Amino acid sequence: MRTGLRGRTALITGASRGIGKAIAAALAAEGANVVLSSRDQQALDEVANELGTTHPDVGVLAKAAHVGDADQAAACVDAAVAEFGGIDVLVNNAGTNPYCGPLADIEPAAAEKTVQVNQFAIVQWTRLALRASLGEHGGTIVNIASVGGLVTEEGIGYYNATKAAVIHLSRQFAMELAPRIRVNCVAPGLVKTRLARTLWEGKEERISRNTPLGRIGEPEDIANAVVFLAGDASSWITGQTLIVDGGSTIRASIT
Repeated sequence: MRTGLRGRTALITGASRGIGKAIAAALAAEGANVVLSSRDQQALDEVANELGTTHPDVGVLAKAAHVGDADQAAACVDAAVAEFGGIDVLVNNAGTNPYCGPLADIEPAAAEKTVQVNQFAIVQWTRLALRASLGEHGGTIVNIASVGGLVTEEGIGYYNATKAAVIHLSRQFAMELAPRIRVNCVAPGLVKTRLARTLWEGKEERISRNTPLGRIGEPEDIANAVVFLAGDASSWITGQTLIVDGGSTIRASIT
């Protein structure tokens, strides 16, 4: 696949573990410099050391930042520009889900945190990247949503509502930033991550039986989709949401 990512610089939020870590590794494997961001500097340093060993030909920068903190986000973007001269790819991956239960019972603090991290951070990091680099020379943005933004589910309705917002924000940004910047979205199904552990742990066999492709997703499945959307092979695609769920959403019902 022609990605054209070698020598470009990608900034990934939520990059210390799970899907974000896999995305960083996949982009580095394509020759991109990677800027790793999350709240945990120690965890980021471990990922950076691992990537530096595996891909010694690319640049790796680890810069801690709370995705919902404007000052920390700006410092991370500035550090990326200072280190590599600009940002070509922004991957808004960080997410949270502090509440599980009926939609009507969520407390304001949990709702505000979910919106801040899952929804408004997309706007905040995009704005910063545009002003620092992307707006001048163009590039690509990939936002990580969820199939939950397309369906209804018990227990995580508010989380899903913010992921539905991510899908719409991606379309809106794609319209506003074309033609120099492409913006797309990946909607993962159930993936084996720590964030989703309560949804799959101890239920792998049953879930796999009910998934058309016969298994739960791995972070690398999402990373491969991000590489496609970030690179030149998708150069005539913008404003779209790529569902990566093993076929779960094609079933008449999801158990």
